Amino acid sequence: MADDPNADVDEATEQDATESDDRTRVAIACQGGGSHTAFTAGALEVLLDDPDCEVVGLSGTSGGAVCASAAWYGLLADDETPAGVLDAVWHDVAATTPMDRALNGVTVWGSSVEATGYPTPGISPYQNPGAALGQRRLRRALTANIDFDAFPDLATSDCPRLAVGTVNVDAGAFETFVDGDVTADAILASSAIPDLFPGVEIDGHLHWDGMFSNNPPIRDLMDVDRDRKPEELWVVQINPQDTDDRPTTLREIRDRRNELSGNISLNQQLHFLERVNDWIDAGHLPESDFQQVKLRRIELDRDLSYATKLDRDADFIQDLVALGRTAAAEFCERRRAGDVDEHFHVDATRAHDAHGDD
Repeated sequence: MADDPNADVDEATEQDATESDDRTRVAIACQGGGSHTAFTAGALEVLLDDPDCEVVGLSGTSGGAVCASAAWYGLLADDETPAGVLDAVWHDVAATTPMDRALNGVTVWGSSVEATGYPTPGISPYQNPGAALGQRRLRRALTANIDFDAFPDLATSDCPRLAVGTVNVDAGAFETFVDGDVTADAILASSAIPDLFPGVEIDGHLHWDGMFSNNPPIRDLMDVDRDRKPEELWVVQINPQDTDDRPTTLREIRDRRNELSGNISLNQQLHFLERVNDWIDAGHLPESDFQQVKLRRIELDRDLSYATKLDRDADFIQDLVALGRTAAAEFCERRRAGDVDEHFHVDATRAHDAHGDD
């Protein structure tokens, strides 16, 4: 009897399927936080390369949406990698020309002065030419490195889920763009902080920054078939959960208020996730339809002020990217050793010292 020429192929395919089944299904949720999410870009480069895990979902809001969408495209597009796309996007976002560096310095300085409570003239983003310029720059950085027209074709039934969070201003409702419906407009809308940037119109409705709602989206990552539900959820958290220092100055108070408001929706969604885990344990929900999900947070330290979320200094961004890579590598190593709990902290002192608190 002649050898079957397809036998080796079938055996290799079966082996690949078995190895895939042995990997842990993971979803990664990326919290928003402006330039601080350069940390997320560095972390994703490492997390998405973990051979022990299969990424079944990515979500993000604001800067987290930029990172999640770039990484998703890098995972699925031919001749692309998450690290390559993330690096290209953030390179284009960074202030590198003399004029751009000067504009960036003025922006960060103005935000720092405002945070001290010193009276500053308010101006609507619709009357500020710099706001429209900033949005156009972000759009160029996105569209130059991400082919959004390819998203509908890339969004197959077995690909990782992608979710971007926004707020529909007209309807007063949270709105999430998923998979092939994610566009450059959706990411710009997710990044449109109301007092800094004009809202973005999508399908006849005005949209604002998703930090008001899903920061980042989590429930959308669970709304998939049972065999694609994540076994672990990794949250790359930009706003610190707790603090050892009680804010007393006006700037410290405003910084901490911003951090807390950015965590409200995240903590609400995680609390619901924990309740679902409890209901599964108690037998109230069938395991045939629902999945226990372990929660892991990779948290950036608390030493960076709100003003630096607007800072596009190239050295500052690259330092945060490097910090994200280091944190993610340590997280993966400790996770494999079984030595990581729900909250994984990384010291942001290096980034803070490199650029100061401005």
